[in-house]
Amino acid sequence: MILKGQGSGPLPPLLQQYVELRDAYPDYLLLFQVGDFYEAFGEDAERLSRALGITLTHKTSKDFTTPMAGIPIRSADSHLERLLKMGFRVGLAEQTEPVEAAEGLVRREVTQLLTPGTLTRENLLRPDANYLAAIATGEGYGVVFLEVSTGEFRGVVLYSKSALYDELFRNRPAEVLLAPELYANEAFREEFQRRFPLMVSSGSFDPQGARSALVQQFGMLPSGLDHPALERAAGAVLAYARTTQAGALPQVRGFARYDPSAYMQLSETTLRTLEVYDPSPVGSYLPVGEERTLMGVLGLTRTAPGRRLLKAWLRQPLLDEGPIQARLDAVEALVRDSVLREAVRRLLYRIHDLERLAARLAAGRSNARDLAALARSLGLLPELQGQLLACEPLRVLAERLPLLAEVVERISAALVEEPPLKITEGGLIKDGFDATLDAHRERAEAGRSWIAGLEAAERSRTGIPSLKVGYNQVMGYYLEVTRPYYAQVPSDWRIVATLKDRQRYTRPDLREKEREILLAEEAGRKREYEVFQELREELSGQAERVREAALVLAELDVYATLAEVAARHGYTRPRFSPDRLFIRAGRHPVVERHLEGRFIANDLEMGPEARLLILTGPNMSGKSTYLRQTALIALLGQIGSFVPAEEAVLPIFDRIYTRIGAADDIAGGRSTFMVEMEELAQILQGATARSLVLLDEIGRGTSTYDGLSLAWAASEYLHDRIKALTLFATHYFELTALPETLPAARNYHVAAREEVGGLVFYHQVLPGPASKSYGLEVARLAGLPPEVLGRAGQLLAGLEARRDDWSQALAEELLALDLTRLTPLEALLKLQQLRERLYPVMVSEAAD
Repeated sequence: MILKGQGSGPLPPLLQQYVELRDAYPDYLLLFQVGDFYEAFGEDAERLSRALGITLTHKTSKDFTTPMAGIPIRSADSHLERLLKMGFRVGLAEQTEPVEAAEGLVRREVTQLLTPGTLTRENLLRPDANYLAAIATGEGYGVVFLEVSTGEFRGVVLYSKSALYDELFRNRPAEVLLAPELYANEAFREEFQRRFPLMVSSGSFDPQGARSALVQQFGMLPSGLDHPALERAAGAVLAYARTTQAGALPQVRGFARYDPSAYMQLSETTLRTLEVYDPSPVGSYLPVGEERTLMGVLGLTRTAPGRRLLKAWLRQPLLDEGPIQARLDAVEALVRDSVLREAVRRLLYRIHDLERLAARLAAGRSNARDLAALARSLGLLPELQGQLLACEPLRVLAERLPLLAEVVERISAALVEEPPLKITEGGLIKDGFDATLDAHRERAEAGRSWIAGLEAAERSRTGIPSLKVGYNQVMGYYLEVTRPYYAQVPSDWRIVATLKDRQRYTRPDLREKEREILLAEEAGRKREYEVFQELREELSGQAERVREAALVLAELDVYATLAEVAARHGYTRPRFSPDRLFIRAGRHPVVERHLEGRFIANDLEMGPEARLLILTGPNMSGKSTYLRQTALIALLGQIGSFVPAEEAVLPIFDRIYTRIGAADDIAGGRSTFMVEMEELAQILQGATARSLVLLDEIGRGTSTYDGLSLAWAASEYLHDRIKALTLFATHYFELTALPETLPAARNYHVAAREEVGGLVFYHQVLPGPASKSYGLEVARLAGLPPEVLGRAGQLLAGLEARRDDWSQALAEELLALDLTRLTPLEALLKLQQLRERLYPVMVSEAAD
């Protein structure tokens, strides 16, 4: 690195040290500890100043001047969080020796490399999973997710770009590595970053290097990595993470290959539409708040691992009834026993993030506060296990829970109750734990006792009543005498400082005693650090058992959370049927929370005899809510949760598809109609008879009759070919004729009524088609000018009259046919002609 600045002389030693460290990490913004600040110099200082809006100053020496900017170490976490969110990689170069022990320039080393996907610092981590992902190609896409802070390491092979995007959206990585063939593809990279605005870079995806990284990590090539793209991605993600973690990832103990088809498949579109994580169907990829989402309703977990597990369950609902029922048994037990539920949740609230504590323990990065938190948390497990053993559905969790009493005893014996954050400055280890440490402390205490007695002894000996013994870091211990008593100062005292009205002195025995104290204290700190390291190393062998405890507690936390939600909001346990969907008094779990008891519950029944439901009614009447609540009830049931209904009988769906709402992709050159048609195509190509399909307003982005034709044909295809359970909300009243030709189609409508004060919505779903669309009434409620509404009424009347005239003519033509004279072929041809004229009905122009 050439440091930006003015002057031609040699760099000062501190800047030379900065340049050498900066050159070793060219992709990182280097923050360099200077006392109580992290400083940056040259171009990095300018970048830091612009990013954080902080003052840019200059570092000036005799022959050189360069820009400088810095942040206080005490408030560094908030600044680092902002930098990472902006896409910076940050390196921290810290002082690795005390200033007073340095011979010349203080030694500094890069101790941490921070990137969005490889964080382990507790203060910078979200409670949610923080994935680093890698993607490679070769007979599909190999996708790997690594959670450095917990050690989770898993991957999947996908065979389409849409499946790739869906999987990334479900897992939401913080950072992605793209193989060179993808990173160099400008069109792919631009599309990718438009959909996923996160840090994207190219890693080392060399096949030989990838295999070497995997063997180095595990001692052999793990099973499941028999696909070239997956192997490249797995090796690349390990190699990248290892560079940020001082070359070691001991918390990563295995690789798991998973299959998305083993769970209900939820696409990005479905997750957005149902507002599972984001508060709006067109919300950002990045989290923007959960208040009005399904996760916001369910998110009452008491532990961070529990929250992460709940999110994982939501993105992977189960397909086998047995495991679903086992989860429901556990939830029901906690719903019924409110005392047990409250006791469990109270204990869980006091437990720290054991999963991440286990990872730091395995990696040798635990500080004393981590170990103290570990001991406090593990100390609660016997009581928790006792609670669970009394409940049969939860007994299996109790039996899986390792208690780790020996870990609690060891930490409690070694550490003080409230240890300091830093582990190199003493104050960590209890007296009596280590004989060598105790000896150092005793020597230091003996010296301090001698000095404590010195003040009284010297007052008595010299007759100076104002004599004091003091200490500061510059001059150490000293004797202080005020001006009136200067003449009484013994001749063997040496002046070290003169103040306005007093002088400070030292003497050889005081200096010697001070040296003894300092040596004993330094030896004590050194031994204390050694003892702590030995303790940490001893406990690292228990990291996997701690992680097992974390996983059990996470599962218990989710059960208790789902039970709490069910008890608070009146949810019921669903039952399952292979071919029946029945919901009595179903509710939308999110909407009802924001209507304060004013939500109108609705029924639904579907099955082999009624698998296509055509739902009509005015805008704002609740059609979309009805569709969404059906899907959310199905999703909740398949994660093992109670559901917002008085009664629910559900099929086990393999997929939930949604085509709801209007959205475009202007940057990608896709209109609203194109997006709609692409979503419809995915449904028609991917849905099965075991799927749940939700459609809202198909065909609205093109001409009326093009749209009607597409909606009609799609309905027939879903009914006749796919046979999926389908709810179709529409304003095309022509579609209400579908039940006349499709035996498993049914009409329903959302009730509304025109009254003197305007249009009244009842939000009640009833059998039969709606009587009219109420479009002009809704427009009036929206505030359209009266002139526009009046003209619209005239045009509507003219169009309806023309349609009525046409219908009358068609009816007369039909009645005039002499069916006795038509051959079967002629009859079929005539019927085809009439049908082509009927759907779509072509109107050439509006009435004047």
